[in-house]
Amino acid sequence: MALKCGIVGLPNVGKSTLFNCLSNAKAQAANFPFCTIEPNVGVITVPDERMTELSKFVNPERIVPTTVEIVDIAGLVKGASKGEGLGNQFLGNIRECDAILHVLRCFDDDNVVHVDGRVNPVSDKEVIDLELQLKDLDTVEKRLQKVEKLAKTGDKDAKRAHDILSQYRDVLNQGKSARSVKLDKPDDIEFANDLYLLTNKPVMYICNVDEASAQTGNAHVDAVRASISDEGAEILIITAAMEAEIASLETYEDKVAFLSEIGLEEPGVNKLIKKAYHLLNLQTYFTAGVKEVRAWTITVGMKAPQAAAVIHTDFEKGFIRAEVIKYVDFIKFGSEAACRENGKLAVEGKEYVVQDGDIMHFRFNV
Repeated sequence: MALKCGIVGLPNVGKSTLFNCLSNAKAQAANFPFCTIEPNVGVITVPDERMTELSKFVNPERIVPTTVEIVDIAGLVKGASKGEGLGNQFLGNIRECDAILHVLRCFDDDNVVHVDGRVNPVSDKEVIDLELQLKDLDTVEKRLQKVEKLAKTGDKDAKRAHDILSQYRDVLNQGKSARSVKLDKPDDIEFANDLYLLTNKPVMYICNVDEASAQTGNAHVDAVRASISDEGAEILIITAAMEAEIASLETYEDKVAFLSEIGLEEPGVNKLIKKAYHLLNLQTYFTAGVKEVRAWTITVGMKAPQAAAVIHTDFEKGFIRAEVIKYVDFIKFGSEAACRENGKLAVEGKEYVVQDGDIMHFRFNV
C-alpha cells in the first residue's frame, strides 16, 4: 500500500530539520532502509519492536518492515489558494497525500527569525488552514452549482449531495476545516471522500518546542491544543533541534546511550512515524519464516481475503482459509509448531477481521 504523509509548515518552524531527521531513521531502526525518491520525498520505515522479537525466534534471512512515504511540501505563501507563489504546486502536493503533518513553531528564540516577526503557532496554523479552506470552499461551491438544479427537482441523490455540500460550505465559511463536519452514514462518507477536500484529510499537529519543554510542553502547545479541540486531530510534542543531535550520532549504540542520558526510550521521530501510521488508520500483520519476517500494511477493519491480497491478488481470488497466531502467543511459545501443539493456531475464514500483530499464513487455490 503506497501511503503518503505530507509535512507542511511556514518557514523557520523546524519543518526541514524534522524531515532531515526522518531521513536518518534508518540508524534508529537498526538496519532498516531509507531511500530518496526525489529531493523532498523519502520512504520511511515504521519502527516496530515486534519484528525484532519475532526474528529472535525465527532467525530469518532478512527482515522487511512496512513503510510510509514522507513528503517535504514547500511553497506556501499567503494567497496560495489563488495561485500565488508556488501555490498551485503546494496545494496539488497536499491533494496527493493521505494525511498532513503540520509543524508549528512552539519555541522562543531571538536567533531564529519568524517569518511574521513573532511566535504565535495558532496564527501560523490559521495561515495554512485559511489557504486550504479557501481552496476547499472553491471546490464545494463549484459542485453545489452542478447539483443545485437537480436537487430542486426532487432527485434524491442530488438532494443528498446538496445537503452534504451545504454543510461543508457553512463550516468553511466559518473559518473551520472540513474535518469538523461529522458524517455517520457510509454512503455520505464515501461521497465526502470523493470530494478530495484538503481540510478533510487527517492531520497531526507537531509542536516543535525547546528542550526544556520536551516532556510537558508549554504555553504555546496549550494554545494549539485549545485551538484544535473540535477537529479530532492528533498532537505530538517534539524538539527538532534535539532530534537533529540524535540523528547526527554515528552508531545505533551512541543513539541509545544519548537517549538514556536524557531519559527517553526512543527518538521523537520514531513516535512521529508510528503516530503517522496510525493517523492513516493503518495496522500491521506479519508473515514469519526462515526466508523473511515481514510486516504487511492493511487498513483497520480489513478482512482476511483483502489482507491476503496485499501480498498478491491471487491470494484473495483463491482464498480458502487463514491460519492465525496472535503475536503474544508466538512470543510465549516460541514457534509455529509449539503454538499449534498448544491450541494457539486458529483457522479463520473469509469473514475474519485481521487484528494488529496477527501472524498469518494463507491457504489459497487458483
